[in-house]
Amino acid sequence: MWLLDKLLSRLIKSGELILFEADGTRHHYGSPQEGRQPVTVRFTDRGAPNAVARNPRLGAAETWMDGRLLVDGDDILGLIDLVQSNAAWEKEEGDALRGNLITSLVSSLISRQDRLNWKRRSKHNVAHHYDLDHRLYDAFLDSDRQYSCGYFSDLANGLEQAQTDKKAHIAAKLQLKPGQHVLDIGCGWGGMALYLNRVADVDVLGITLSEEQLEIARRRAQEAGVAGRVKFELIDYRDLTGTFDRIVSVGMFEHVGPPYYRRFFQKCRTMLAEDGVMLLHTIGRMGRPGSTDPFTSKYIFPGGYIPALSEIIRSSEVMKLIVADVETLRLHYAHTLEHWYRRTVAGKDRIAALYDARFYRMWTFYLAGALAAFRHGELCNYQIQYIRRRDALPIVRDYMLTLPERK
Repeated sequence: MWLLDKLLSRLIKSGELILFEADGTRHHYGSPQEGRQPVTVRFTDRGAPNAVARNPRLGAAETWMDGRLLVDGDDILGLIDLVQSNAAWEKEEGDALRGNLITSLVSSLISRQDRLNWKRRSKHNVAHHYDLDHRLYDAFLDSDRQYSCGYFSDLANGLEQAQTDKKAHIAAKLQLKPGQHVLDIGCGWGGMALYLNRVADVDVLGITLSEEQLEIARRRAQEAGVAGRVKFELIDYRDLTGTFDRIVSVGMFEHVGPPYYRRFFQKCRTMLAEDGVMLLHTIGRMGRPGSTDPFTSKYIFPGGYIPALSEIIRSSEVMKLIVADVETLRLHYAHTLEHWYRRTVAGKDRIAALYDARFYRMWTFYLAGALAAFRHGELCNYQIQYIRRRDALPIVRDYMLTLPERK
């Protein structure tokens, strides 16, 4: 316990953490913070504190999942948010959560190996997350199943409106025209493709590596009566051919992996019409390149990696893709994840029945950790607009404010 005690004594300054060892020994860290209730943690065995101290992120996740770390009120978000707020990315203390030097080096090496997303491995990695029971996603996503950050033009807006506004925001940046051919790389359950067809009268091809997503997307297109214009295929972007007037990719670039960035952009440039427009929406880092934390790699997104802006631009600029616009969405995902987390907690019994209690606890840790990372950590979202020809778009950004009619 002495190692964890040392870490928490150095880290927790604002807000209160009360910790009980398995034998009942009580520890107190931090000081009262207005608007924040104390968080109480209880360990159920002597080895749990050391498991957390040796590798804070993975150790905390696994002891929580296994019931060795308990939080009063099951408030795992309260615990993670308290810790992350004291180790905010802007503060030097942010490094305190990285574990010891050896653990950090091993995690970095594993992360680099994990980014090698060749075709077969990419499909396996996608299936690990996106081919989960569709009822899990029904429990916390909006009705259109948008599994990426919403766009909160007003913080009073609900999740449904924020996701509609996200699609409208992206559509405006694509400057769509009737009859154009659009490619949606990583189309999810088809919501974006169907939306673009509906509001802009365009033909869309959505591609995915998830068989579960493909089945649902195709069914939705059939039910909407647009299967002839909105098509979905199970195919790796590297195997696709053809030319498209517009390319959009939302929440897929995180699965590409740095070794394949140049190939990704080369492929996109090849498929993008000379006067075409591409919009890339991805989670990103607000700093230098890093590594994927071991919990996310092991349990949530194997092969996933969150890029720094420098990594994206460095890889696309050599392909002569012109960066026409960059927008940093700093807090939109935090607000989105707050909705997802609340819906997940409300659906506890439903989700545990689909899998088990351990899975439910893993999922809440994932969402709570992501929320805190966007609220206090290094994560953000980037929307990067690309063109091949410098006169392909107006020279002022006013057109981005003209949203398609919401239907």
